[in-house]
Amino acid sequence: MDISKHPKIDNPHITTEDFSIFYGDNEAVKGVSLRIPKGKITAIIGPSGCGKSTYLRAINRMNDLIPSCHTKGTMIFDGSNVYDSSLDVVQLRKSVGMVFQKPNPFPKSIFDNIAYGPRLHGVKSKSELSQIVEKSLKQAAIWDEVKDRLHENALRLSGGQQQRLCLARTLAVNPEVLLMDEPTSALDPSATARIEDLAGELKGNYTIVIVTHNMQQAARISDYTAFFYEGNLIEFGVTKEMFTKPKEQQTEDYITGRFG
Repeated sequence: MDISKHPKIDNPHITTEDFSIFYGDNEAVKGVSLRIPKGKITAIIGPSGCGKSTYLRAINRMNDLIPSCHTKGTMIFDGSNVYDSSLDVVQLRKSVGMVFQKPNPFPKSIFDNIAYGPRLHGVKSKSELSQIVEKSLKQAAIWDEVKDRLHENALRLSGGQQQRLCLARTLAVNPEVLLMDEPTSALDPSATARIEDLAGELKGNYTIVIVTHNMQQAARISDYTAFFYEGNLIEFGVTKEMFTKPKEQQTEDYITGRFG
């Protein structure tokens, strides 16, 4: 898609220019140019296998863990080339946190789950760790449910609680960006609503990029939406406009359920 057709983004937090991602010889993401605005929620939608999760994982270089994966083009975050060989990937992943499709708490206490990241980055003071744990759990709207259970195993929590715990664990290292890959697909409607409400509360302080199969979810919570199909970015726009007056026929066909 021609980037000149995109809405004007005055303060992009993440910018990709002609950015492609390959698994071996297979081009999974094809020359995507996209500006993701700071402090907003951007949803990435599209059918299974369209490249949306691959693109999301490229932002904090999670795809580096796949030996055959390589990239072409440019991705800029906070003025730095994400794929520059001199970039500190550990620092990148501190700044760009991720919440996955299925909750993945560590088999440790609730406290140790949240304290894990800060400890990794050099925080040793028990009082400081306690403050971080409390603040992060409050941000993730789970503090009142677990404040008397901090030394219990996190695996005892319900699925929805585990996902909020994982969000708190991500927030504990003060990221700038939150990547959310289908964060509610394994949750019931009540837990889904809690995560959606949280995303709305966190935006502004964080840039949020969410991959979702649920178009109603994208319409409810996102400010901007990018539609991917077969590795291509078909359309990017203000969510309200895109869901009511899409510019591309493929977008309209997908949103109205003609395929997907």
